Amino acid sequence: MNNTTNDIPFVGLHAHSVAGSVFDGFGYPHEHMDFAYENGMNALALTDHGNMNGLSYQVLHAKKMKEAGKQFKPIFGVEAYFVPSIKEWKEEYEKVKADKKQARKLINDTDKVEVENEESSKRKSKSKINTRRHIVLVALNQTGLNNIYKIVSDSHQGDNFYRNPRLDYDMLEKYGEGVMASSACLGGVYAGDYWDNRDAGPEAILGAMRTTTRRMQSALGDRWFGELQWNNVPEQHELNKYVIQIHQELGVELISTADSHYPSPTAWKDRELYKRLGWLGKSKVPEYLKSELPIDIDEMGMELYPKNGQQMWDSYKKYSQECSVEYDDNLIYDSLVKTHWIAHELVDDFMPDETVRLPGFVVPEGESAEQTLVKESISGLRKLGFNENQEYVDRLKHELTVINERGFSKYFLTMKAISDMAGEHMLAGPGRGSAAGSLVSYVLGITQVDPIKHGLLFSRFLRSDAKDYPDIDYDVSDAFGLKEILADAWGTSTVVPISNFNTLQLRSLIKDIGKFYGVPFPEVNAVTSRMVKEATPKAKAKHGIRAGVYAPTFEEVMEYSESLHMFLVKYPHIKTHVEALVGQVRSTSRHAGGVVIGEDLDKHMPLICSGGVVQTPWSEGMNVRHLEPLGFIKFDLLGLSTLEMIQSAVGHVLKRYHGVENPTFHDIKKYYDEFLHPDKIDLSDNKVYKNIFHKGKFVGVFQFTNAGAQRLARRAKPENIIDISAITSIYRPGPLSAGVDKKYVKAKNNLDDVYYFNDVFEEVTKETAGFLIFQEQIALLAHKLGADISLDEGNKLRKLLTKKGTGKGAQEKNKIREKFVAGCKEKKIAEDTANELWQTFEYFSGYGFNKSHAVSYSILSFQCAWLLNYYPECWIAAFLDKEPEARKEAAISLAQKSGFKIKTVDINTSTAQWEIAEDGKTLIQPLSSIKGLGDKAIEQIINNRPFNNAEDLLFNEDIVYSKLNKKALDVLCRAEALKSVIDERFTGSKHFWMACVQDKPKSTKRLLENIELYAPEGEFSKEEKIDFVSSLTGIFPFDLVMSRQVRDSIERHVVPPIGKWDRSLGVAWFVPREVLVKKTKNGKPYWIVKVIDETSTVTSIKCWGVKDTDTIHINRPYAAKLDFSEDWGFSTRSVRHTFKLLG
Repeated sequence: MNNTTNDIPFVGLHAHSVAGSVFDGFGYPHEHMDFAYENGMNALALTDHGNMNGLSYQVLHAKKMKEAGKQFKPIFGVEAYFVPSIKEWKEEYEKVKADKKQARKLINDTDKVEVENEESSKRKSKSKINTRRHIVLVALNQTGLNNIYKIVSDSHQGDNFYRNPRLDYDMLEKYGEGVMASSACLGGVYAGDYWDNRDAGPEAILGAMRTTTRRMQSALGDRWFGELQWNNVPEQHELNKYVIQIHQELGVELISTADSHYPSPTAWKDRELYKRLGWLGKSKVPEYLKSELPIDIDEMGMELYPKNGQQMWDSYKKYSQECSVEYDDNLIYDSLVKTHWIAHELVDDFMPDETVRLPGFVVPEGESAEQTLVKESISGLRKLGFNENQEYVDRLKHELTVINERGFSKYFLTMKAISDMAGEHMLAGPGRGSAAGSLVSYVLGITQVDPIKHGLLFSRFLRSDAKDYPDIDYDVSDAFGLKEILADAWGTSTVVPISNFNTLQLRSLIKDIGKFYGVPFPEVNAVTSRMVKEATPKAKAKHGIRAGVYAPTFEEVMEYSESLHMFLVKYPHIKTHVEALVGQVRSTSRHAGGVVIGEDLDKHMPLICSGGVVQTPWSEGMNVRHLEPLGFIKFDLLGLSTLEMIQSAVGHVLKRYHGVENPTFHDIKKYYDEFLHPDKIDLSDNKVYKNIFHKGKFVGVFQFTNAGAQRLARRAKPENIIDISAITSIYRPGPLSAGVDKKYVKAKNNLDDVYYFNDVFEEVTKETAGFLIFQEQIALLAHKLGADISLDEGNKLRKLLTKKGTGKGAQEKNKIREKFVAGCKEKKIAEDTANELWQTFEYFSGYGFNKSHAVSYSILSFQCAWLLNYYPECWIAAFLDKEPEARKEAAISLAQKSGFKIKTVDINTSTAQWEIAEDGKTLIQPLSSIKGLGDKAIEQIINNRPFNNAEDLLFNEDIVYSKLNKKALDVLCRAEALKSVIDERFTGSKHFWMACVQDKPKSTKRLLENIELYAPEGEFSKEEKIDFVSSLTGIFPFDLVMSRQVRDSIERHVVPPIGKWDRSLGVAWFVPREVLVKKTKNGKPYWIVKVIDETSTVTSIKCWGVKDTDTIHINRPYAAKLDFSEDWGFSTRSVRHTFKLLG
């Protein structure tokens, strides 16, 4: 459709998109804007429900349209939820809460995602608590936009928010300047008067509407408009008539709106399905959504796309005729034209203020940000003792010049304020990302890695010719805690978490749409379970990826999955919906670590509430950048569990070796600064490299928990931080698929055979055995060998090398190449050699890694290894504490494999965390390791023990049994944590379980009766004990599995456990824990058997060629003759011939 012209000037002042009207609006703002433009419109307002989440899309797309020469005016607004008085609403709410029955309904009537219910808003109110009427607010200028921001922000906070944000007359009067408003739809403020007084007759309706009008005019003056809409709903036309009468009586100007909800006339059916998907799984689905999809648009009775003036007129004529209602044509024509006048005469031609918002309190009064940054940087340099080192002084001057010229001084001061605050409460990481290449970051204490000592480049972090803000990712042991600390100190309108918007994905969409259309679940599940597996190999081949994990895109799955292709051929209507619905917004969540920090943010952006947390309306991440373009800078505060482990391990060290009984964070930080800080720890300690990295003893060592990374380290044998950095940089899908790991190991082990192009190439790549592993190496070589190529250009090159074709990026790349070849010639390097070196750049650019990040994280790995080497019991206790439930059994196995005994959990001796016995060789399992035992139950146990018998445990007046409840007692008993409580009156643990837990007595008399009643129960069976102990505590009870006879037989025949595999024997024993049934590419079944042995090694065995008659018994000892290779691990071709059940 071309840019259509029409004779009736009109602008849509009421529109919804998927960005802010989830499961109601459909299509992103740019789709609505593009259609409106092609449909002959030159402006469009976006007014999503209760928020302005789509504004960022509006702004960015309006800029693109302008660049393309398209004259189109974005108008900013919101369809807010209105109540006359929030104070009165709150009083009613408190009354309901005081009524226990109604209060329960309040709790049960809350969903995580609030979906707009047209049915509930377009009728008489049944509940004052859930009542909300719509009102459309539009910003006339920047003042009005800031006022709407404030209205939305306030409506999402405190008493104003219950399920939905609310505003009232008081807020309109306070923030009404620069704002126009209209009465909205059949769920609007005038409609509320209509619905609530309909039974009382026309005069009651008009009386209520007059009252509303006078209040609105008092707040907004002549900026209050009555809104007319056109559809075949009879009540709409009744409302239209009343609104027109108010216009005639009180002079309220009229506008007609399309109330558009989807971006084009053909998108209505996808929107109808999208609405229904929003209600899947909810208990109260509106009646109008329980039916099948309408057959055609006439059945809908309305068309909700961005119409032009002629289409609006046609809708008016069509629907008024269908409903047999007559109107004054001139009046309706004027209501259409009025929208154009509002859009182009009343609304200023403006874009939102994009002034960068950073806190002013980081700059002392009377100083500029630039002055403060220079002062703080020089002070930091002096404290580090480098103030007389010319190399450091020159580097600092250069960095400060770049930072100040680009206007980033306040950003660095804000980051310093964050790191200073964090340093008082928790450990921070050495550094993360390219920021570690900044000397300014180092002297301010933001990072801990000396960039000059480690050869890190500032230009990789911040180029003088770039435009983006710097991006400093900041690791701490407790990111959530840090955000709370910052918000408490600086205010919740200063520190605001960043939103993430989750979208509909292919797998769930096919399942949901298939369910909607009644496609049998097994048929749908067969497709969704196979499609990604089918597409992945072809997608990896397309990109030349031969190793590592790769997630195919939506388009690649659609293209390469044969199962999905056949399914969509069979059900073409599902394909149509899937293509339209993939990527539509499903819900709102929070960014893992991102926050925006700036004063009075609620005045400069429309904050929203999601899951009880106030957060930004716009997102910033890999796939979308909507905050920085609007002047809001993201700070990434990321939680790293490794730092928690280090903090905990140091606490154990202080207790065991320094006599500090209850170490405070101050004690831990002091130890860290003295022994573990990158400037203090000996990063060349050979004992650490040999004992940990060469021998492969990686228990919880950061970046080396993966078996593949461990194997690479053992082969490469790192001897310094750069070696570790090279290994971690290589151990990624790209380099692995290119075989760089094998080439690097070979070169490192044969350094004399490494060939260097010339001395410069050797100088730059000698640390990585002649390989270009770090992105900075390409930048350095381009700078050192090229003709007048600056380091900034060199760092720009890493991005340009991936550019193909003849575009701007490719042209810039070719210019740098010419300068590079010319510089090489000047340095007596043959042109062929220069071109060969350039090709090497292009080859390695595909997987080159950030050296600053690699070095920082390698130092963190070394810190872990240092603690493991010198204080193994302290490190492993900390490791066990921090491993999640899913990896608990494997973690305990690693501890046992490292030579530590595990003292099993006991209600009278275990604490809330792993403790170290006096012998230093035994780790005491904590109560917290019992699956299903919560913190509150543990607190009751620790505060009220010892428990000498059942009576002490069951009838203690100080225990709150709602916390130490039946569920807690159940897992304690089955985990065998109550052995010290079970006395001679009980015939076994099952007897105790039945008498004291399952049939929990309420008196000592009943207890004695239960003891007698359940005496025959005795002990749990061996199989039950194995299952209970292993599943609840993560410890596998070999004493219950391996009889003395089996052990003697194994020893007699010299069969080693699988963890001590002897290739010359080819036989090992183990206990299967899990059998996973798989299929090869050809559809043939095979098994992956996960096994364990007494060395606590958890191993997988691939069993090929399995038959229906093959059987493996879980938790029974086996011996087997196996095949083994470094690449594939253990395998067998025949379970029945190679596996032997022992005993």
